[in-house]
Amino acid sequence: MSLEFPEQYIPRLDVLETEIAIKLAKDTFERELARELGLMRVSAPLFVRPETGLNDDLNGVERPVQFDVLDIHSDVQIVHSLAKWKRLALKRYGFKPGTGLYTDMNAIRRDEELDNIHSVYVDQWDWEKVITAADRTLATLYSAAKSVMIALRTTERLLVSRFSPLTPFLPEEITFLTSQELEDRYPALTPKEREDAAAKEFGAVFISQIGGPLRSGLAHDGRAPDYDDWLLNGDILVWYPLLGHALELSSMGIRVDAAALSRQLTAAGCDERRSLPFHRMLLQDRLPLTMGGGIGQSRICMLLLYKAHIGEVQASVWPDGMIEACEARGIHLL
Repeated sequence: MSLEFPEQYIPRLDVLETEIAIKLAKDTFERELARELGLMRVSAPLFVRPETGLNDDLNGVERPVQFDVLDIHSDVQIVHSLAKWKRLALKRYGFKPGTGLYTDMNAIRRDEELDNIHSVYVDQWDWEKVITAADRTLATLYSAAKSVMIALRTTERLLVSRFSPLTPFLPEEITFLTSQELEDRYPALTPKEREDAAAKEFGAVFISQIGGPLRSGLAHDGRAPDYDDWLLNGDILVWYPLLGHALELSSMGIRVDAAALSRQLTAAGCDERRSLPFHRMLLQDRLPLTMGGGIGQSRICMLLLYKAHIGEVQASVWPDGMIEACEARGIHLL
């Protein structure tokens, strides 16, 4: 358990105001995101069968929550995210290039280390869009990241207009850096320290090309080999002055095509996945080319409502010691 306590923290909104603001923030951002990226809302699963290969393996070490279903005589897994499911849904539903979907994604990540910004309960907007081969570029990815930031700033402006204790702080522009440029810029820092330094310097940054090794021989961060192309992905981070470090709001990317999937499965030592149904479809070019990402709902609410702990904007479970420490400092967990 790791906690940060801002000095003399006083929530800008009380609990009831917070609940009203959460709904306004979510409704507004969801609407603006759909408009900016040309998306329609669909329903999505809470759990999938493990043998399909549809669950997100995250960094490859996190344990999914798994349980048996009596009538199908099989186990299912709570999703970690919907990165793969969305791509299959685009094919099944007949989406065309330039169109896409978004959905509410709810997940349980049992191995998460709990702190101010991490919870066992994960709520995201997961989105996915069909693209063409010509769209598989960093320029396409950067354009989508700008659209996410436009939706975020629009949401911030509305919240500030409705709740006088809130003040705007998001920058007007987002700065784009590759993970190698980040390493070159801050060679003496760890990857996490580099993210903090860049976010503090620029206000909002998009760190791209995450997953493969850098010139130092180390990867900036871990990424599963079978959804994002490691040369065409990235994270949106903003500087959060209340906690004094970067806050990651979204991980997104252009998804692997057959060549990228084959290359990354081998690099990650995961060649056994080639036999899974989802992966066979990809390797046989039977799925559309797509891009997409996940955007943290509670992270955005925490940021825009200027909260010190993600538990102030979502109902989850926390260690007793964390609850007591937060209460002692005026942090009221839902």
